[in-house]
Amino acid sequence: MRLLHTMVRVRDLDRSLDFYTRLLGMRLLRKSDYPSGRFTLAFVGYEDEAAGAVLELTHNWDQAEPYTLGDAWGHLAIGVDDIYATCAALAAEGVPVPRPPGPMKHGSTVIAFVEDPDGRKVELIQGR
Repeated sequence: MRLLHTMVRVRDLDRSLDFYTRLLGMRLLRKSDYPSGRFTLAFVGYEDEAAGAVLELTHNWDQAEPYTLGDAWGHLAIGVDDIYATCAALAAEGVPVPRPPGPMKHGSTVIAFVEDPDGRKVELIQGR
């Protein structure tokens, strides 16, 4: 067994694709429209699906209201080489950085949190 993907629902597929590909450096691996179901699936990741887990972005065409993220959801985590430069670049693009880079509480790992276009938390971890 292996982990294949994690699915998240997104309101604005173009904004989400821009965030995960251009800003976070993932690649769009595949995208399919399902007109009879009125939704689009887009898979993004750093590796091909055969090599690693990816993120499935589900866009329901008729979703007018923001999604409720719920209190059971935690965050996505991404390893970065230079967390300070990454956060500065993302902030310059207008990405919210609610937790600036610095050592995690009760530890020494340097982390930060940014938000995707739907307000979902993405943890950045230095050197992973």
